[in-house]
Amino acid sequence: MKNRLLFICTALVLLAAGCCKQPAANIIKTPVPARPAGQQNVIGLTAEPIETVRIGVVGLGMRGSGAIERLPYVPGAVITALCDLLPERVEESKATLEKMGRPAPTGYYSGEQESWRGLCEQEDVDLVYICTDWLNHYPIAMYAMECGKHVAIEVPAALDMDQIWGLINQSEKTRRHCMMLENCCYDFFEMTTLEMAQRGLFGEVIHVEGAYCHNLDPYWDEYWNNWRLDYNQKFRGDVYPTHGIGPVCQVLNIHRGDRMTTLVAMDTKSFNGVKIASNHEGKPVTEFANGDETSTLIRTENGKTILIEHDVMTPRPYSRMYQVVGTDGYAAKYPIGQYCLRVEKPADQVDAKHISDEKVYSGAEMQALQAEYRNVILTEELERVAKEVGGHGGMDFIMDYRLVYCLRHGLPLDMDVYDLAEWCCIAPLSRVSLENGCMPVEVPDFTRGAWNQVNGFHYALAEE
Repeated sequence: MKNRLLFICTALVLLAAGCCKQPAANIIKTPVPARPAGQQNVIGLTAEPIETVRIGVVGLGMRGSGAIERLPYVPGAVITALCDLLPERVEESKATLEKMGRPAPTGYYSGEQESWRGLCEQEDVDLVYICTDWLNHYPIAMYAMECGKHVAIEVPAALDMDQIWGLINQSEKTRRHCMMLENCCYDFFEMTTLEMAQRGLFGEVIHVEGAYCHNLDPYWDEYWNNWRLDYNQKFRGDVYPTHGIGPVCQVLNIHRGDRMTTLVAMDTKSFNGVKIASNHEGKPVTEFANGDETSTLIRTENGKTILIEHDVMTPRPYSRMYQVVGTDGYAAKYPIGQYCLRVEKPADQVDAKHISDEKVYSGAEMQALQAEYRNVILTEELERVAKEVGGHGGMDFIMDYRLVYCLRHGLPLDMDVYDLAEWCCIAPLSRVSLENGCMPVEVPDFTRGAWNQVNGFHYALAEE
């Protein structure tokens, strides 16, 4: 706890140097390329309704195989194409669909590095669902949109600023949806807490925290060609920020009335990373770029703060942190779920110094409180089916359900290409901060001026 407080205090000093009426030289500027001629932003983008959403899935490893098992249960969704570099994975997914009694896909693509091009060109594909390794997310998404397809991309969708701006420009140019598959926005605690925040239960939300703390020791061997460990060995910074930052950005209405402006990052050196790499390579490794723990502090236009952490190298218990701090309340999911709310005292108990008390809700009391604030999209039936179908306890299914629901009804998606950009940019910008002595770095306005065009985050719903 002391180390964490020390980081926050130090980072706040650095942020103050960069954004509190100091010369521009104290902050590293991040360029915003001009919007290509003839393009407009895609805030609230809608497209023609699709009665049956025909889906092509690219990448059938850990995440892709899970999608094959979930998507057939989503109303109005059908898988029409499969693609993976390894032919046996395509065959396994085909067999899975046959066992479920679902229609056989009309397209199969495998064996070649860019066989996904055929899937993107296939006429009976409306949505390209990308579950490959990180390095291949960008080229597939760009080509799919060029072919007129909507795209949904596993996290992180983009790895550097060039890729981020490329996806933004392509979505604006083609008017196709480009969504990142950030499933943690659909976990039950996060969805309920978002509803509470929107209804003012916490007062004004002023600080939020998120993280990805997950010991990957049991999983490194499951990543094809060791791609994930290799990426951590080559790149410094919070390379996997989206699970932590996505849900809390929704609470803060990022690019829906507020925006991130400045960040500062700090990290440890690589203690365990070099050992893990040495074990995998069978020889001593002396260089490993990513620290075992990275912390990033962000300030917003409206004076709010965000703390994001990344740790996949230590035995630290799994945590996405998820904390919401408001003027009148607090929510925390880890290590135990709880709410703390300011409660006004009865008139006969009020004194000059204490006009309110704090009440902590946990256990059965917390469950009763949550029942009063059921998220607007989380019907009892949807929750039941989600938990039955599964996917990280059901949140994966809710994510897929909402994506298909919005496409079927021609509605704006819950997460747009600017969410993708804001959540992914933490990786390259934290790297810039770290490589420049933990200097403050400017977070660009990816909407190019439209960040307050919408007032507050909300889910689009079809008229019944």
